[in-house]
Order: sequence, then structure tokens, then C-alpha cells
Amino acid sequence: MTDDITTTLVTRLRIALQSADASARLQAAMTSGIHADNAFLPVLIARCAVEPDFYVRDMLTWAITRHDRARAVDLLLLELASATPQARSQALHSLSKLGDTRAWPAITLDLLRDEDVEVMKAAWRTAAGLAPEDERLGLARELGRNFGCGDRELQRSLSRAIAMLGSYAEPIVAAASRSSEPEVRAHALMTAHVMANPNDSFDAAVEEARRVVALRAAPAGEDV
Repeated sequence: MTDDITTTLVTRLRIALQSADASARLQAAMTSGIHADNAFLPVLIARCAVEPDFYVRDMLTWAITRHDRARAVDLLLLELASATPQARSQALHSLSKLGDTRAWPAITLDLLRDEDVEVMKAAWRTAAGLAPEDERLGLARELGRNFGCGDRELQRSLSRAIAMLGSYAEPIVAAASRSSEPEVRAHALMTAHVMANPNDSFDAAVEEARRVVALRAAPAGEDV
């Protein structure tokens, strides 16, 4: 493909992704993945930072994964330093889909503790998927600091990320399930259920945690 043609196609993609019609943006993102050209990557990644529609963002991520992975990772890593929270969260999401372990060192404590909840959740999930074995226990300890924090959606995200760490997370979860803090204890019990029953819903994990807490609180010999 000549430079002139490539420049034209990139310009058309950029314009299409700025359409007021979400379905048109969705189609443009899908087409850029089907007919991948590495020249599209900067446009796709830049759009991720500002795209308001969830389904379009998801299609943008898919399109990014259809391009050269090494080049995509290089560009996505730059986004992790962006001042725009959505740029950071979407870059992390795309990196989790690409699964390139080169991204692991870039997932810093700042990202794992980001003030933006969506960035923090994306960092947890991406880190759990990319962490090498000798880093998994340390990551489980870091994630375990968040037991009992936030609303149910945040707790669901944390439980799933910790569950991804498998046996490395088990001692962290077990210790937290004996915490003197009720919120920490309950969330750790939910996480233990998620780990043991990956096909169950998080609501089932919540109910199981409540049951266990009630059993522990009941006088000896009393059924709950």
C-alpha cells in the first residue's frame, strides 16, 4: 500500500471515529480490525481515550488486537502515563487482551492504587493476568490490601482479579477471612467462594459469605 493511500485511509478512519453516530463509529472500528494496517494503531488508541460508548470501546480494543502486537504494546504502554483516566484504563484493558508479558513491569503501584476506580480495576485485572509466577504472591498481597473497600462492583472486580492468581492468593485470602474487620472478613469469604466456584455468580458468593459469617457468629450447636 502506498504512503498516499495509507494516509487517506488513516484520515478516513479518524473522521469516521468522530461521527456523532455510535453505530458508524462501531462499523469503522470493526472495519479497521478486519483490514488491519499498523498505521491505524495511533488513531485507534487515541480514540479509546475519548470514546463514550462501551460497545465502540470494546470494538476498538478488538481492532487493536488485530494489528501487530509488538507495535500495539509499545504504543499502549505510552498511554499508561496519560493524564486522562480513560486513556489509562483502556490501554490497560487492551494490554490485558494482548497478553504480552512485556507490559508487566509497566503496571506500577501508582496504577494499582490509581485514584480513578476504572483505572484501578483495569490495573488489577491486567496485572493478575500478566504477573510472572515469582511476582504473584507479592501481587496477591498488594491486591489484598483492598479487601472490604468500595461498592459491590469494586469488590467483584477485586475478587475476580485475586482469583486469577490461583494458589498464590490462597494464604492471603485465608488470612483476610479471619480478620477482625467485618467488611474485610466478608469480602475475603466472597473471594474464597469465587476461587472455589468459578462458575457461580458473585451474588452466590455474597450469599455464601453471609452464611459463613452467620455460622461463625452463632452459639455452638445452634443451626443457622
